[in-house]
Amino acid sequence: MMGSTGTITDDLEKAAQRDAERLKEADKNRPTLVAQTVYLGSLALLMVVPVIGGAYLGRWIDGLFEGYSVRWTVSLIVLGVFIGIVNIYLFIKPVSKMR
Repeated sequence: MMGSTGTITDDLEKAAQRDAERLKEADKNRPTLVAQTVYLGSLALLMVVPVIGGAYLGRWIDGLFEGYSVRWTVSLIVLGVFIGIVNIYLFIKPVSKMR
C-alpha cells in the first residue's frame, strides 16, 4: 500500500515542477508594456490611415464637381473602414497562429 502512495506523490511533484517551469517560461516570454503599446498603436494606424485617406480623397473628388455633394466622401470613408478592417485581420492573423 505504501508503494502506491509514494508513486502518486512522485507524480504530483513532477506535475507541480512541470507546471512551475511552464509558468516561468510564460512569464519570460510575456510581452512588455512598451511592446503591447506599439502593437496597439500599429493596429490603430492600420485602421485610421485608410479612413482618413478615403475622406481626403473623397472630399477632393467632390470638390471637382459643381454643387454640394458628399457622395464620394462618404463612399470612400466606408471603403476606408472596410480596408482598415481587412488590414487589421491580415496583421493579426499571423500573430494569432504563433500562439
